[in-house]
Amino acid sequence: MINNVTLVGRATKEPELRYTNSGVAIATFQLACDRPFTGADGKKETDFIPVVLWRAAAEFAANNVKKGKLQAVTGRIQVRNYENGEGKKVFVTEVVADSIRVIEWGDVMDTAASTNDPFGDDGKPIEISDDDMPF
Repeated sequence: MINNVTLVGRATKEPELRYTNSGVAIATFQLACDRPFTGADGKKETDFIPVVLWRAAAEFAANNVKKGKLQAVTGRIQVRNYENGEGKKVFVTEVVADSIRVIEWGDVMDTAASTNDPFGDDGKPIEISDDDMPF
């Protein structure tokens, strides 16, 4: 049996970090992942997927994941259930991540367009001398 998932999306908020009674770190947040097609109205649809991280990965996420920034997580899909206050069974589907990679860090990606980036999308041709070419 295989239960493996890899997601790339944007954090909808900073992770919420808490600790179990035995001191194990757990962090939760949602990852917004666009679907590869548009809906009937022509707009792109997005899934908001709950992500759970444990131990060192949880603490890493709490310190480094920022709202709106691109993240990649790998892990497994988990379905759990509980009985709510009204006695109804509630099912929760979430990704329990084994690892997380921050793809966009803080303001680094935001300021890239304002730097002297030769590959920036300003519509002008890129000036490269023959001396700069490796061949």
